[in-house]
Amino acid sequence: MAEEPPFSPVIALLTFSRVWEAQLADALKPLGLTTRKYGLLGHIKGSPGISFSELARRSRITVQSAHAAVAGFSADGLVADATAHAGASSSLRVTPRGEELLDRAAEIVAELDAAFGERMPQLSEALAEELRRRLG
Repeated sequence: MAEEPPFSPVIALLTFSRVWEAQLADALKPLGLTTRKYGLLGHIKGSPGISFSELARRSRITVQSAHAAVAGFSADGLVADATAHAGASSSLRVTPRGEELLDRAAEIVAELDAAFGERMPQLSEALAEELRRRLG
């Protein structure tokens, strides 16, 4: 009989992370969002006027990928570039339509959070406390 490996909280959290990411991806799909797109829109909403360079840095993607994503958002009416003319720095912002989509996505996240909190209230609080400690 094979010996069970020792418990690793790091591996456990990474495993949970994959499961939660898949649940979030499935829940966001009907809105036409992926987790990456949701994050990008969230960065734009949280920092109106953000540049492509800053958006890429915060999202840990290339500037080219940020341009491609924003082009899609713009075509869908979710994001506007207030200074969209050749040679000017961009100033991105979420449109009212984008705000509505983010609000619906936030409701989905809140439902997932509530379900997780009901199943694992101690872990939920421990994770929140650790984030507060690291960010505060």
